[in-house]
Amino acid sequence: MTSKILILARDAEAFAEQLRPNFPDVAFFAAAEPQDALGNCADCDVLMTRNDDCFEALIRAMPRLRFIQALTTGTELIEAMPGLPPDVLITAARGFHGPQMSELAFLFMLSFARKLPAIIEDQKQRRWNRVPQRLLAGKTMVVLGVGRIAEELAKRAKVFDMRVVGVSASRTIAARFDAIYPRDHLKEAAAQADFLIVLVPARPATHHLVDAAVLGAMKPTAVLINIARGEVVDEAALIAALTRRRIAGAGLDVFATEPLPPESPLWGMDNVLITSHIGGMSDNYVEQVMPIVIENLRAYLAGTPAGMRYIIRMSEGLRS
Repeated sequence: MTSKILILARDAEAFAEQLRPNFPDVAFFAAAEPQDALGNCADCDVLMTRNDDCFEALIRAMPRLRFIQALTTGTELIEAMPGLPPDVLITAARGFHGPQMSELAFLFMLSFARKLPAIIEDQKQRRWNRVPQRLLAGKTMVVLGVGRIAEELAKRAKVFDMRVVGVSASRTIAARFDAIYPRDHLKEAAAQADFLIVLVPARPATHHLVDAAVLGAMKPTAVLINIARGEVVDEAALIAALTRRRIAGAGLDVFATEPLPPESPLWGMDNVLITSHIGGMSDNYVEQVMPIVIENLRAYLAGTPAGMRYIIRMSEGLRS
């Protein structure tokens, strides 16, 4: 049986262009919009898409679906998709987001340290305003979640002469970390933070891991930065802490509800910087993810899925 592969993504054609020469016997359908995907999915056995681009009607319209290659680190929305058969293999795309995630973390840190919004306002008002500048050097960055992205972030933090502290459920040492605390000592670590950076995935064990108690342990001058998942932070507790100036501010790329509703008070807070879940994005994303996609697709077509990278769920039929 010849595989037919649907790619649903805003850059679907770019993925297809790079995949076709590597798999000349495979039919690829590139869809940038959901309706285009629905029109070309019925006889496809493979779906490639981002976690938040997948939708229930598409899954139900793919009776031959056997394999989903997520084009993102996160797969929780795909895994929970209603109508997804239990025998569909799911793999993720991981291990390459370190540069873009680290740069976003530094965008937030430097913006708060140097008071970038005030600088922009001075420029708008044509106001010359020489004021003392806060440095990152000597400050403490506490990273909740010590994985590959955290390691990339720590490498860059050391160039800025920052102290790096990790909080992990499993690791006790990591390169360029000055200390790593167990997760049940999160409040102790948070109390040291000038910047508390959230980098753990959304799981039952991490739901509202950053709660009112953790926020209450932070210094009034500290900033929370969440570039992981909105569910990890108790958003109501965060809004309360920001309103009361219990912490200095928050840099937020992810939220409990996305897109962030217009009525959210976070939009209007002068101590909050908001980006639209762009942390994992880059201008060379296709090139970054392509080695994983090619390797996993080759294994699937060869009938050797056990050799795939970043398996989230293995199909029993393919396992045998």
